[in-house]
Amino acid sequence: MAAHRKPRHRPLGGNTARTAATLALAGAATATAFEGTGHAEPELTPTEVEAKVDKLYQEAEVATEKYNGAKEKADTAQRRLKSLQDETARRQERLDSARNALGKVAAAQYRSGGVDPAVQLALSDDPDRFLEGTAFAERAGDRQSAAVARVRKQLGEIERLRGAARIELSSLRSRQAELKRRKETITEKLDEARQLLDHLSPAERARVTADGGTGGHASRAAAGDGRTALPAAGPASAPGSRAAAAVAYAYQKLGSPYVWGATGPHAFDCSGLVQAAYRSAGIALPRTSYAQIGAGRRVARSQLLPGDLVFFYSGVSHVGIYVGNGQMIHAPNPSTPVRLAPIDQMPFAGATRVA
Repeated sequence: MAAHRKPRHRPLGGNTARTAATLALAGAATATAFEGTGHAEPELTPTEVEAKVDKLYQEAEVATEKYNGAKEKADTAQRRLKSLQDETARRQERLDSARNALGKVAAAQYRSGGVDPAVQLALSDDPDRFLEGTAFAERAGDRQSAAVARVRKQLGEIERLRGAARIELSSLRSRQAELKRRKETITEKLDEARQLLDHLSPAERARVTADGGTGGHASRAAAGDGRTALPAAGPASAPGSRAAAAVAYAYQKLGSPYVWGATGPHAFDCSGLVQAAYRSAGIALPRTSYAQIGAGRRVARSQLLPGDLVFFYSGVSHVGIYVGNGQMIHAPNPSTPVRLAPIDQMPFAGATRVA
């Protein structure tokens, strides 16, 4: 048999070697062009970063208010579901008691020679069969017929409650799915803003966030964390004790961190701060900015008084508490704590007086 020999690899030489080297270099150059810095995005200036961060924060706040609204509805669905479950349990206890009483009747009938069909159905574990078998109740004696009718009614009530609970559970799951989507959107926007800010020097970052990231070209009258920036004294005063109490609460929270979805007492988002301030004054407000604007009497910008709620942007996605002298206290965004700021810092959308 002929031997199987491995072919010998001949070294590249001359023109062949030069061609291979040329192709390798060309491939490396192409890879560099696609993967290297040849197509890198240009470095953003601090001003461009500021504008982009402002936009991301505004988009995140829109998503936050929608998250707050969805959470409020999910919490309501959760409470309704629990109420239905509790009521079902109470009805089940009454049903068990009624069926126990029928069981005693059945035992007595068994000892005397048989169990009435109506009683058998009342003791059945199949509610549908029982509810379809109403004709049997007519064959029972008056006393048994009344007892069977009560059990039948209780079974029907329990089935209706269970049906309502199933609907409420479906609603709750839908709300929870919406919460997850909103949360992902918020996290994505805030992460992108954080990454942009991380590329700046500490001095540039401080300048970009000096106005709370809500209108980089607006006035920066509110300095520091807001604790020492007090509005000048003016003739305006709160229209009532509750509005005054809400303003006082807001002043106490200056410097508190912004946390989306938070309603205090140590952290807030914009509508959470407003809700907490008026809750401390004994007034219950809706959770979201777009619901809060409809919670009181609308007032013109020229008629603002301390305690009025001031709203911003076309989607009414931001809210603050007016404190006089053209200033408000608000929770701006994650890079800036609760602070004083001029109300002309953002596009004004309207105002409401709730007290």
